[in-house]
Amino acid sequence: MSRGLLSVLLVLVAIAVSSSLAKPEKNIAKMGKRIPQTLSRGWGDQLIWAQTYEEALYWARAQNKPLMVIFHLEDCPHSASMKKVFAEDKDIQKVADEDLIVLNLVYETTDKHLSPDGQYVPRIIFVDPSMTVRADITGRYSNRMYAYEPSDIKLLLSNMQKAKKLLKTEL
Repeated sequence: MSRGLLSVLLVLVAIAVSSSLAKPEKNIAKMGKRIPQTLSRGWGDQLIWAQTYEEALYWARAQNKPLMVIFHLEDCPHSASMKKVFAEDKDIQKVADEDLIVLNLVYETTDKHLSPDGQYVPRIIFVDPSMTVRADITGRYSNRMYAYEPSDIKLLLSNMQKAKKLLKTEL
């Protein structure tokens, strides 16, 4: 009889331990406990970055959030200066964390819609959850419509908010 009770007690302890381990932490992003990811490539370690364009599109659709795709090169001085300003701006990081799906790429995708005016870096393109490239959300340059420089960080923040707001009014 004592063996039976010991077995039942052991099963109950195992169930209690496994159920306590299975509970996910609530909103890790807000708690500041994210583990830095190599996918950030320096653009914001606390952000959750999609690994591929396909994964980012899936997340955008599933979470009904716009996607922000950042094209850059590791050895490009313009990309490096933009990355530094992007990563240090608290407002940019907050909007990117809460309102957007983010992806940064050091290579071109096969989707030609992501290079409507050429393949240059750095370039930032927004895609809505219906998988439509937002060609209307541009930077300030007519010859490189999706380029941003460090001095354009407020325009980028405004465009990030525009992508978010238009999502709600159009869909």
